[in-house]
Amino acid sequence: MTYLRDLWDDVARSVAFLSRIPMSQRHFLDYDGRLSRAVRAFPLAGMLITLPAAALAALLIAFHVSSLFTAFVVVAVQALVTGALHEDGLSDAADGFGGGRDRESTLAIMKDSRIGTYGAVALILSFGLRVAALASFLPLLGAWGAGLALLGTAALSRAAMVWHWSRLPPARRDGVAASAGMPDAQATSVALGSGAILSLLMFFAAGVPTIGALLSFAAFALTVPGFGAIVARKIGGHTGDTIGATQQLTEIAVFAALALAI
Repeated sequence: MTYLRDLWDDVARSVAFLSRIPMSQRHFLDYDGRLSRAVRAFPLAGMLITLPAAALAALLIAFHVSSLFTAFVVVAVQALVTGALHEDGLSDAADGFGGGRDRESTLAIMKDSRIGTYGAVALILSFGLRVAALASFLPLLGAWGAGLALLGTAALSRAAMVWHWSRLPPARRDGVAASAGMPDAQATSVALGSGAILSLLMFFAAGVPTIGALLSFAAFALTVPGFGAIVARKIGGHTGDTIGATQQLTEIAVFAALALAI
């Protein structure tokens, strides 16, 4: 019971960190704000955060609402629930990596709250690619299948955040990610393992063909280390922005894989 209670506390802390969903203060008693262990719950927290969008997608598809409208509603609800946290990370990372001449200038641009050309283009592409992919495959899975596929992708993309976070040192000593601590090795293993298992279960229950699941995991396995290599070369470590960008890039890649396979 103690383990389950601790796990639920980690889920609640992860939900609060990754979204705008209010959580009871009892989960934060004697909590120092570090997520070293709590990251193990990121995949499950991601599914809970995505549940409203998944339920709405299932409802709209059940009533044969336009697939394009449904796709836009899904990404809009996700952005509202998370406070566009991950989109903000993608935008800042794109501005920094696109406009930064060296490590210092890249980090300075990423810290600037103003959005630049690279960030705007990244957001347009992120929303556009996700909407196009969702409109392509969600109706083919049916109401329940659409919702479950969204939950499976949510688990995998949040596991990607932990993977990226654990592979690189903090790029800033005073950043949000640095203050939250590095993921524990055991917590990282739990996050990756549970993310893979939960996504497989959701994809299987959704009726995703085997090739679709395989392509999704291939997209996950290529996107995270590929983007991580770019981050390491540009700034030498992770930031909160690159962690958020990893979620966005993984979600786009997995949605694209499902669209190609279904």
